[in-house]
Amino acid sequence: LMVWLRRTTHYLFIVVVAVNSTLLTINAGDYIFYTDWAWTSFVVFSIAQSTMLVAGAIYYMLFTGVPGTATYYATIMTIYTWVAKGAWFALGYPMDFITVPVWIPSAMLLDLTYWATRRNKHAAIIIGGTLVGLSLPIFNMINLLLVRDPLEMAFKYPRPTLPPYMTPIEPQVGKFYNSPVALGSGAGAVLSVPIAALGAKLNTWTYRWMAA
Repeated sequence: LMVWLRRTTHYLFIVVVAVNSTLLTINAGDYIFYTDWAWTSFVVFSIAQSTMLVAGAIYYMLFTGVPGTATYYATIMTIYTWVAKGAWFALGYPMDFITVPVWIPSAMLLDLTYWATRRNKHAAIIIGGTLVGLSLPIFNMINLLLVRDPLEMAFKYPRPTLPPYMTPIEPQVGKFYNSPVALGSGAGAVLSVPIAALGAKLNTWTYRWMAA
């Protein structure tokens, strides 16, 4: 019974984390960072997405012990976000209004690290966490460049709940930093490692809580 209860709790946590990660992206990410403030806040969005992905992905991967589960976790988040994207489209907004972040390739790098190091947890945290932080801003920028002018989307279809003082303004590209991808990758690589360690520790804490 305890084994079944423990596994059920783990899977429940995985679903809860994935759903909440998706909601965080939709509510705090896409409208404000990916459309209204697309270029100036790209670094903030990159760091948030990198750390959010690596925490849940490494938790899931270390729980199963099977390389590939981090990619599965990222796929769950992607599917949830595409469903939400379809819901907004049904409300009359354009498909480009919500840009789904590219989580899967970065999660694949985490899985490959875990597999190549023969399931070494510490290598997954240090190397895998670094790779996730480095790669996610690159993939997201490629993704964003393929979207129809995000600033135009922000002006034509403002966020319904956006207060007047948050009305979209044209960002000053290059005013604060020259390369949002480089800055996002650098900061993400540094911050994703301790967050990955936290995700791994959460796995241990969950086991201890269920065993008590």
